[in-house]
Amino acid sequence: MPKVLIIDDEPGILYSLKSALERGDTAVATAATAKQGLATVARERPDAVILDVRLPDMSGLDAFLLIRETDPRLPVIVITAHGSTETAIEATKRGAFEYLLKPIDLHQLDEVLGRAFEMRLAQVAPTASGDAPPPEDSADTEQIVGQCPAMLDVYKAIGRIAPQDVPVLILGESGTGKELVARALYLHSPRSDKPFVAINCAAIPDALLESELFGHEKGAFTGADRRRVGKFEQAQGGTVFLDEIGDMPPAAQAKMLRLLQDQRFERVGGNESVQTDVRVIAATNRDLSALVRDSKFREDLLYRLNSFTVTLPPLRDRTGDIEPLVSHFVTAANRKLKKNVRGVDAAALAVLESHRWPGNVRELQNAMRYAVVQAVGEVITPDCLPASLRGAAAPPGDALELTALITSLLRVGATDIYRQVTHTVDRALLTAVLEHVHGNQKQAADRLGISRTTLRAKLQTLGLGVEKHVRSVDGSEDPGGVSPDSVATE
Repeated sequence: MPKVLIIDDEPGILYSLKSALERGDTAVATAATAKQGLATVARERPDAVILDVRLPDMSGLDAFLLIRETDPRLPVIVITAHGSTETAIEATKRGAFEYLLKPIDLHQLDEVLGRAFEMRLAQVAPTASGDAPPPEDSADTEQIVGQCPAMLDVYKAIGRIAPQDVPVLILGESGTGKELVARALYLHSPRSDKPFVAINCAAIPDALLESELFGHEKGAFTGADRRRVGKFEQAQGGTVFLDEIGDMPPAAQAKMLRLLQDQRFERVGGNESVQTDVRVIAATNRDLSALVRDSKFREDLLYRLNSFTVTLPPLRDRTGDIEPLVSHFVTAANRKLKKNVRGVDAAALAVLESHRWPGNVRELQNAMRYAVVQAVGEVITPDCLPASLRGAAAPPGDALELTALITSLLRVGATDIYRQVTHTVDRALLTAVLEHVHGNQKQAADRLGISRTTLRAKLQTLGLGVEKHVRSVDGSEDPGGVSPDSVATE
């Protein structure tokens, strides 16, 4: 039986909350002061704490910090009758599980407490992604992560090409990590002690890119009041990485061709030929052959660049790589955000593995940074993930997928399999029924055979949102209306 500790100096609050919560399957302990509450936390090890902000012997927020010192994984629900923006922000900043205003809505408290107990269980269970290493022990966050066969081929290609002083073309969708591969090629090359200069050709206006790459002479154009050295001179002896080379304008393409052939070029507005010594690594997410056919890219330049190519697979094709990437990005986010998240649970991992990742590794990195910020405990659950992922997650559509989830949970040693499986089933069930009744909560509750209160509590627990529109009797929508009965998935 889960146990909750209520710390509040108002006898009426202690009595009413204790009476309400003990009617369910919950053990309740109470304390009227912060000192008594801290002693109870140390002695009885509750599964959650309800903590008032104003206590006679200490601020509730200060008591919260002492509770975290005793039990860092204990969910603490902060309550107050004197709500202010600053208090809410401060409580959230210190890691409060939830912040509620008095008078307490018992239905809301019951839902919040249920989530707190679930998180408490998740804290002690092993994570599906494996515990992320402590930030101080982590490796370089700029490393390439992945063990799928396609990535092993990439590593082999880097090993073969890096020592050779030849141009390299890196191909892959946006967000697949082309610059990481370029840096790996540079770091494993004989030029690793010389400069590495990266430039995104698509980020610089066409009129300025030529000058940025090759420099210009004084008076070459309006505003050129002195000679400027370009990237190819800055990187003398080193490596220049040209990202998005498919967006390079024709004039710069012609100069690039000569540079690759002779290692010579002229600054913009100059006649003097400049000798340089650089290795060129280029990358693009565009089809250069198609650009050649459309006369937007020089064919001879393409042949110069694509003698040695490295092709990066999209994340959706990297079977088995989500898990190590998640662990890697959680570690990186912990270091940057000064958090202590251990990893993701099996349900969250299932959501991540079912996503198509059109933004590839960069999208996953951003999603994990978001989840680490949202996590109030040490384990990332599905409700911590961006809504776009939760909405896109395909719930198990048949027994085979459900069996796969159960097998995954057993494999990682999860100790809350019932909760995770029932959540997955509930998500699929509620989504289907709500869609069938066009988002009407009352009709959905009737079809499900449960109360509207229970339905709302389940919707909140599952992170399914409320859509502000009503549907008239004849089926037409009134987008300006707002109805508490009208819900839809996010």
